Amino acid sequence: MRILQLSKETKNNILEDLLKRSPNSYGAFEERVADIIDTVREKGDEAIFSYTRQFDGADISADDIVVTKEEIEEAYENVDPTLLTVIRKALVNIREYHEKQRQYSWFDSKDNGIILGQKVTPLQRVGVYVPGGKAVYPSSVLMNVVPAKVAGVDEIIMTTPPGKDGKICASTLVAATEAGVDRIYKVGGAQAIAALAFGTASVPKVDKIVGPGNIYVALAKKAVFGHVSIDSIAGPSEILVLADETADPRFVAADLLSQAEHDEMASAILVTTSRSLAEQVSEEVDRFVAKLSRKEIIQKSLDNYGYILVAGSEEEAIETANDIASEHLEIVMKDPFTVMTKIRNAGAIFLGTYSSEPLGDYFAGPNHVLPTNGTAKFFSALSVDDFIKKSSIISYSREALEPIYKDIVQFAECEQLTAHANSIRVRFED
Repeated sequence: MRILQLSKETKNNILEDLLKRSPNSYGAFEERVADIIDTVREKGDEAIFSYTRQFDGADISADDIVVTKEEIEEAYENVDPTLLTVIRKALVNIREYHEKQRQYSWFDSKDNGIILGQKVTPLQRVGVYVPGGKAVYPSSVLMNVVPAKVAGVDEIIMTTPPGKDGKICASTLVAATEAGVDRIYKVGGAQAIAALAFGTASVPKVDKIVGPGNIYVALAKKAVFGHVSIDSIAGPSEILVLADETADPRFVAADLLSQAEHDEMASAILVTTSRSLAEQVSEEVDRFVAKLSRKEIIQKSLDNYGYILVAGSEEEAIETANDIASEHLEIVMKDPFTVMTKIRNAGAIFLGTYSSEPLGDYFAGPNHVLPTNGTAKFFSALSVDDFIKKSSIISYSREALEPIYKDIVQFAECEQLTAHANSIRVRFED
């Protein structure tokens, strides 16, 4: 990996480079995505079946677009029993973590007849998109479905592209069933997002769409936002490791590569106060890449968006981490908890030598659906909050309104909204 001395210019160049990975930079695909969405909106099932044949090579119809009970039973027979045990263990951790995020309605009443409050209501129907094809991500199924279940969503439906044989990967089906998905549809890509957003004869319209996907899926979610809610427009995966001379270079190298293997646009950055550690990590990276199965993807990712930055001080390193606002941030330093208190921007923070990023991806419990491309400056991890809505509750008695009604009238007339003023005044005409 390239080693650079950290400077203001170096940091600005890297930030500019990283932003090129954002789905917002892929305007060339938007026209094609818009065409798919318009066609699905106009032709419904006919369009999604046609696109499934075109893009996935599968002949799907209204008769078999929904995964059957028999297909799920077959998936349980084919999945590795050990993997099923791991899925169930992970589910316990994920569920317990998200149950702590649950929110409740509240009301505050006063003696004069004022009642104010907030009513928390789960979304009625949510669509979860799960990638297919070469990628198989049962962990993503768990992370997107569990917070919706904990929130109390009435109906969770899932869409995922089928293989050429019209089947869905066994581990994906098992994870969805264990997590509590109500129905699973064999459709993927931008056409699936359009179907969820607008509904077809076979696929119901949802209130919100969550889940990762390729650039077509990301741009489709962006295009339908407003017709439905979405979780986020996810960019490529990224990791930033903050480390000092106490870090194990072999561990740090392994953690950087855990994200670089996702795809050629993934980002892996080490910011360290130790030039010696920087050089050792670079050497360890080369050793690992030579023997890892996805070495071509990893190498391209490192060539494009891999950096080792040597900072002049711990303060400079922390400032850089906050400026980059990485999806995953590992702190492998002498006192990681103190450093953590100085971190303002990160999707998920992993503290200490044995808290490597894949722990969060699969098992620990916190959600692995995280803000990317610097959006950790204003977005959070997927949570129970994403599957609820809040309604304000206002109730005043005459006794409570009378002392302040003239204040409201004055405010309304200041804004020249006489009907607003009249709505209040008319109650006290006598």
